[in-house]
Amino acid sequence: MVKLFITDLDGCITDPFITPDWKAFSKVRQMNLNSHFDDNIPPLTICTGRPMPYAEAMAQILGIRLPFLFESGGGMYDVEKNELTWNPALTKEREQEVIEIKAWAKDQLIDKNPSSIPEFTKFTDIGIINPNSEVIYESRDIAVEYIEANFPHFEVHFTEVSVNIILKKANKGEGIKMIAGHLGYELSEIAYIGDSSGDIPGLKIVKLPFAPSNAAIPVKDVARVMNGKSTDGVLEAYHSIIEYNLNY
Repeated sequence: MVKLFITDLDGCITDPFITPDWKAFSKVRQMNLNSHFDDNIPPLTICTGRPMPYAEAMAQILGIRLPFLFESGGGMYDVEKNELTWNPALTKEREQEVIEIKAWAKDQLIDKNPSSIPEFTKFTDIGIINPNSEVIYESRDIAVEYIEANFPHFEVHFTEVSVNIILKKANKGEGIKMIAGHLGYELSEIAYIGDSSGDIPGLKIVKLPFAPSNAAIPVKDVARVMNGKSTDGVLEAYHSIIEYNLNY
């Protein structure tokens, strides 16, 4: 039986730079609230590459009271206890490397592309945002070459509007393992939906992996693809999980 449903944010619950589909969004929120009264509906939580303040705001809107993951798997925030837990891979040595990579990214990827901005308030990884996908893909290629040559403990992920340089041991797969252990769930009791390369480590380890129809091709290769895009895809996945539990 699936006892926890985890969703990515960008490309799933919301789309960057676009007003949310509030009708579908509200339906996802209501299903999460209904989980309090129906054991066949798993509660919802978040695993996102975004920083904690953004994830916290989204959790409040969605009625999420469980801990959630931010910065891919770099940190976990427990809303009820107001407790912040950092991934143990973030050692003092790795913290120093994050500082060094941030300085390099500012010099080589942000200052040379005025339309690019950093994801502020991040602690465990380096995020760069740009609505121009061509700039993102160029930045991604530069980052991959530099990180592979100089920082073996880090890896590069991307979406159409962002580049993220994260700790290998703090990716979404490791984050989902961390929250599963914290809540006392087996990975075989978890479903996850994601749309970009950074979601693949998480999708590969859960019982039910889902992807919205707008997901990247490599993601679709490791997940069950929904007919709906973004929030509609999340809603469709939620219904699929309930059907699975009813027939469990």
